[in-house]
Amino acid sequence: MQVCYTQTKFSEFLRPSDTLNISRRNSVIISEAVLFTAGVYGLNELWYKDYPRSNFHTINDGNEWMQMDKIGHAFSSYQLGRLGAESLEWSGVSKKNQLIYGATIGFTFLTAVEVLDGFSKEWGFSWTDMASNAAGTTLFVGQEVLWEEQRILLKYSFHRTKYAKLRPEKLGDGILEESLKDYNGQTYWLSINLKSFFRDSNLPNWLNVALGYGADGMLTGENEPNNLMFPNQNRTRQFYISLDVDLTKIKTNSNILNTIFSIFNVLKVPFPALEFTDKNGIKFHAITI
Repeated sequence: MQVCYTQTKFSEFLRPSDTLNISRRNSVIISEAVLFTAGVYGLNELWYKDYPRSNFHTINDGNEWMQMDKIGHAFSSYQLGRLGAESLEWSGVSKKNQLIYGATIGFTFLTAVEVLDGFSKEWGFSWTDMASNAAGTTLFVGQEVLWEEQRILLKYSFHRTKYAKLRPEKLGDGILEESLKDYNGQTYWLSINLKSFFRDSNLPNWLNVALGYGADGMLTGENEPNNLMFPNQNRTRQFYISLDVDLTKIKTNSNILNTIFSIFNVLKVPFPALEFTDKNGIKFHAITI
């Protein structure tokens, strides 16, 4: 009985408030401020301080990694903004304030990181990174303003590749690092909910069609034909079409399940896919992860 009672209390705790809950709102604001400050400070201490500083400067890195890093910026901004808005929704904050103070947190945090880049000799402030950050936030906010729902999701999938072993200091050592650093194994997806656009159809509410982009054959940021360490890089763009599931569209009365579905909705659900490349034509995958 005690376990059941505890689960019920936890489920009620996860239920979004219908009206402004000041205690929840304050908890969200304090938590976000602490995490924001800790995140920026931690990055500076654990990462940037090991590299030489410089005067603030900018770089033009728009051609690096076949733009996979730029899509990664948009993805991060979109997902952090989604988390910020949903946290304020949980506390009963108005829709307008969810978008102003919650959905923009990803852009704000990534701007702070970009400033740290600007003072690091190893990197620099990138306007293309900033444009990508803005694109991710705009994708979230624009849909909320236009449709009051997310009909087009930005999702992620990853598979391990052979390239990280060739350059682990740059592409990651171990699956966790590789999932963040090895652009060859990352795929980003625009997952479009069909029922949202075809209301009168008999399609399931949760069924999405997903358009993916990835790249392969990258050991360096830019193609360097004269690179003696990594010559003959077979850099290839990959485009995909597949199916997906919007987990938040699955009907359930459980606040615990709803929360779990919201968390895992960041990942594309594995399905068969067609791959189109700029070099090798069309390829069928029985499953994509």
